[in-house]
Amino acid sequence: MKVRVTKDYEILGLGEKIKKARKKSPMTITDLASQAGISAAHWYRIEAEENKILPKETLDAIIAALGEDLELELDEKSLC
Repeated sequence: MKVRVTKDYEILGLGEKIKKARKKSPMTITDLASQAGISAAHWYRIEAEENKILPKETLDAIIAALGEDLELELDEKSLC
């Protein structure tokens, strides 16, 4: 039998890290967001940390669109 465990990670300053990387990019936010599969409005909400939870898949898509390592440190919080 398999047990699925879901974990949340607190990444302090994630929105600001994404914003700094975006500003260094030659691409527009519209192009970056499109490449990440989200809207520009959603991207802005992520930068402002208005969303309480960001799916890992969305974060991975943002990092891929930026083409930059954000050097993220995870503060593990187990849900179990």
